[in-house]
Amino acid sequence: MNLNRLMIKCYRQRYLLLMTLPGFAVVLIFKYIPIYGILIAFKNYDVATGIMNSPWVGFKHFYSFFHNPLSLRLIKNTFLLGIYSLFWGFPAPLILALLLNEVKNKLFKRGVQTIVYFPHFLSVVIIVGFIKEFTALDGLFNQIAGWFGAEAVPMLSKSEYFRTLFIGSGIWQGVGWGTIIYLAALSGVDVVLHEAATIDGANRWQRLRHITWPAIIPATTILLILSLGSIVGTDFQKIILLYNPVIYETADVIDTYVYRQGILGAQYEYSTAVGLMLSVIAFIFVASGNWFSRKVSDTSLW
Repeated sequence: MNLNRLMIKCYRQRYLLLMTLPGFAVVLIFKYIPIYGILIAFKNYDVATGIMNSPWVGFKHFYSFFHNPLSLRLIKNTFLLGIYSLFWGFPAPLILALLLNEVKNKLFKRGVQTIVYFPHFLSVVIIVGFIKEFTALDGLFNQIAGWFGAEAVPMLSKSEYFRTLFIGSGIWQGVGWGTIIYLAALSGVDVVLHEAATIDGANRWQRLRHITWPAIIPATTILLILSLGSIVGTDFQKIILLYNPVIYETADVIDTYVYRQGILGAQYEYSTAVGLMLSVIAFIFVASGNWFSRKVSDTSLW
């Protein structure tokens, strides 16, 4: 009986289901079918013999990574970039949304929104081009520093500047887009609540704390849980375009190391093992964050 009802519902929604088929096919072909390639991480892969016929080696490649003299530096750089990006980048769109929500001039508000949204639509290549131009010896940043008597510095050749440039450019590019979600949540707050609170003598900070903030806690919690997985998933493309051997001390992360070993060095099994390890760690972070959120609140992913 339940199966019959399900079939009836599917038939009634047949056109909507047909619309989902292209997306489902893309996910199936490019996300799920290649999962069998994970087997490479546990084998001594030989292109000539194929994945299934290559000999098993167990956790050999995982052990090799942790015994690599570069592993400590790679883990440190990956986690520091991820944690700093989360610490500085996650609150930025939230703060901007709260500020824009207090703006009464609609023309000014829309103008600011347009300006901060625009960088999101620029490709990473263009963003990196801006960074290289701004950080050159005769670039904008060095010119501004020169006004205060500082000497020009080739910033992309100094390891101490990389994290600041990477995180700062990421915030600049993503803050506007992230603001959209919070503004959408804030738009659902009943104006009557603010009016009643104002009549009762509540100031702007009290209304923000007791009315506005509770309205966006669910969205904030969900986004924070999802962001936990990005701690080990740095913006690989931007790092590849920005870094060079001179600044490997702070710029070289696990993803770039996997690229050099797997793609350039043809060590497919080794790079697959390291990539699988990162995926498992990211899942643990997300699952842990979801468990904690479910324990302390009513909001969670599952």
